[in-house]
Amino acid sequence: MHTTHLVVETREIDPIEDLLAYADPARPLAWLRRGDGIVAVGRPLTEIRPAVEAGTSRVETLAAAWRTMAAQSEISDPMGLPGTGLVAFGAFAFDEDSAADSVLVVPTQVVGRHGDRFWRTTLRLAGAPDDRDELVTQPYGPHWAGTVGPGAQSPQGYQDSVRRALARIADGDLSKVVLARDLTGSIPAGSDLRRLVRALSTGYPDTWAFAVDGLIGASPETLVTVHDGTVTARVLAGTIGRGADADADTAASAHLASSVKDLDEHQYAVQSVLASLRSHTRALAASEQPFLLKLPNLFHLATDVEGELADGESALDLVRALHPTAAVAGTPTPAAIDAIRELEPFDRGRYAGPVGWVDAAGNGEWAIALRCAQFTVRQGEIGVTAYAGAGIVAGSDPESELLETRVKFRPLVDALA
Repeated sequence: MHTTHLVVETREIDPIEDLLAYADPARPLAWLRRGDGIVAVGRPLTEIRPAVEAGTSRVETLAAAWRTMAAQSEISDPMGLPGTGLVAFGAFAFDEDSAADSVLVVPTQVVGRHGDRFWRTTLRLAGAPDDRDELVTQPYGPHWAGTVGPGAQSPQGYQDSVRRALARIADGDLSKVVLARDLTGSIPAGSDLRRLVRALSTGYPDTWAFAVDGLIGASPETLVTVHDGTVTARVLAGTIGRGADADADTAASAHLASSVKDLDEHQYAVQSVLASLRSHTRALAASEQPFLLKLPNLFHLATDVEGELADGESALDLVRALHPTAAVAGTPTPAAIDAIRELEPFDRGRYAGPVGWVDAAGNGEWAIALRCAQFTVRQGEIGVTAYAGAGIVAGSDPESELLETRVKFRPLVDALA
């Protein structure tokens, strides 16, 4: 894998009303939450895509390539904020054996916002002319609508897979497995994909809205963030749909907060994250009790974890250590991955894989790619595959789990329509 000497400059700029207006309509690169975030301007400068090789970790290969690129880059970043300086956007396959690419995309330009401060970063190859143009917005294309329907896994097939998973759990092969189903469809060729990112970002402001290499979604689940050496992770496991009115909402949240099944599932996930992070951090702590995270369409049980990054480590090292978490794979993880490969009739691709960004100092923000779809350009149209899953444990009901996937599909299906 060749390395490239880059010259990177970040400069503060006047406020920008809509970061997404500067993104490429066909291939947006964006990472947004509550109005803050980073968006790539124009086409990427370079992409790092490791080959799929048995026995090698693609994230490890990317982490090593990124360290080399960062070490060889000349960076001028007087602001020092999350997302300034040299950054790459990343989206990684869920399973090392997946046919889907894992990729780090290095942009040529970035516009960003952190609170009331805005910036522009330019990246170029050393020796290339510094031909910075004025920043120009790209007008949004017309509104479009997409249609999705059952994919490789039908609703009935999903319930059958849940029953087969329950039989394995009863046999003691595993305690939890997360099973997904897919919806597939298409949208018109030439659609402005920024419209979908904007709809998700404004409709679900507490999530990470992302667009990386055709993967677009809004994830409520942080995998890990690193800022100035402080590591934080948020664990979500245990879910219930919101009620139709205030009383039903209160009843739903009370049911989730006292559900032994959901609290057990949550505890598995928390312990798995702590075990994975210990060797990469100096100090590590988690809150004793989960709290209720309220989203527009459902409640999750959530626990925040915090620690200090060990020397020489980067956000990508933590991504590799943490993924896949019990929250999106199951427990024990190797048995759960085997079950997913057998019980899901499709390759998950990047669904439930890590998505986010990393900078030269190893800081970054990484979420788990949930509530998302992969867009691929085909002849005359753009193909869409969306995914949603549910955690199966002893006592799970196949019909209830199917309904949970419907609730999780809703943000994306609504935004597509």
